[in-house]
Amino acid sequence: MPKYTIWTIGCQMNKAESRQIADCLEAVGYEYTSILQKADLVVLNTCVVRQSAENKALGMLGYMRGTKRDNPDKCVVVTGCLVDSQTQELKKRFPQVSFFFKPGAHQELLEWARQNSIPEHSIPENIHYSNGIKPTAFVPIIQGCNNFCSYCIVPYRRGREQSRSIEEIVIEVANLISKGVKEVTLLGQNVNSYGHDLLKNTDLSVLLQSIHTIDGLERIRFLTNHPKNMSLKLIETMAHLDRVCEHITIPLQSGDDAILKAMRRDYTAKQYCNLVDTIRSYIPGVAISTDIIVGFPSETDGQFDQTMSLIKQIRFDTVHIAAYSPRQGTVACREFEDNVPAEVKRARVQEIEATQTQIANEINAPLKGTVVEVLVEGKKQSKWYGRTRKDKLVFFEGRENCLGKLVNISVTKTSPWALQGEVKN
Repeated sequence: MPKYTIWTIGCQMNKAESRQIADCLEAVGYEYTSILQKADLVVLNTCVVRQSAENKALGMLGYMRGTKRDNPDKCVVVTGCLVDSQTQELKKRFPQVSFFFKPGAHQELLEWARQNSIPEHSIPENIHYSNGIKPTAFVPIIQGCNNFCSYCIVPYRRGREQSRSIEEIVIEVANLISKGVKEVTLLGQNVNSYGHDLLKNTDLSVLLQSIHTIDGLERIRFLTNHPKNMSLKLIETMAHLDRVCEHITIPLQSGDDAILKAMRRDYTAKQYCNLVDTIRSYIPGVAISTDIIVGFPSETDGQFDQTMSLIKQIRFDTVHIAAYSPRQGTVACREFEDNVPAEVKRARVQEIEATQTQIANEINAPLKGTVVEVLVEGKKQSKWYGRTRKDKLVFFEGRENCLGKLVNISVTKTSPWALQGEVKN
């Protein structure tokens, strides 16, 4: 039986698609191996959203060039955001790659497998995606993005938005639950846009209600949200469905209106704050995470201070910070000079990290002495770990096998990054 392995870098969407790729390959006769040298087929699921991710992908492609010299029969397949419509150019640039396919184009992968010595009778009509034994799973519900934020390469690589049908998603989620999954995270580059390209009156709220009725499902999350598309209907649905977790990620990116306009984000700082206020009024105690980009072209100290001010005002549970790096093909790369010095970007990242560490510590400290429900995801050394409904990471000791179980944990220690506790009897 031929063996495959998958190298994945990047966002949750890539991780979800790697799971689906694994299911496709196993359905047509491949067996997984974690050892790259033993694999007959190596899939590289790439990311180019940031320069560091692209450098890693290019480094891996360089490594595979040497591997192919040693073993010419090894097949290398590449997907992810490195793959654009210019596949002929990619083939010239990376001759060590046997096949390129765009993100989510799993039918193309199956067709390639059919044409490369896989018996035709083993190609199934429908692939039922699995998840191994993990209790949590990512489920893509919409591909692509129509927003074209000036700094982002995703729409150029993943294309315009295309929603999967509710029926298809429900079948996948039900299949995952049958294999032990307890929590699903619905994914999209702009998850709030789900359904606008399907039948009338189909949207994320309707999908959430459809999934909510599946027996055995304990928790539902969804990301990434765009502030301009976060509707009141969706907020009300979150508040009324008890399986939808009280946690949401809403990227801010900048607290300055001029920078937001240059980013093509289509909202103001005030509109963002009003949205947060609305969410908190419907879902008291909701945990809110965000994304911030520092050092966008021409960002001044004063504009950065606007971002810092909003971070202190809103008090996010988690802030994911990135320093701007130009991506070839984006509007920002064409129209703006990357003129904020690297040392200034680093200093701004460090300032946000220090402030957010203090805020997270203050948010988490009152949890000491409380009892939280944890879905156990795995074990590190002697301690089990999992997350609360509000996405707080929790560690605790236990002799029993707790994997996939919902456990009540009494919190004994808090920090900005995680909670420690013990099983409540």
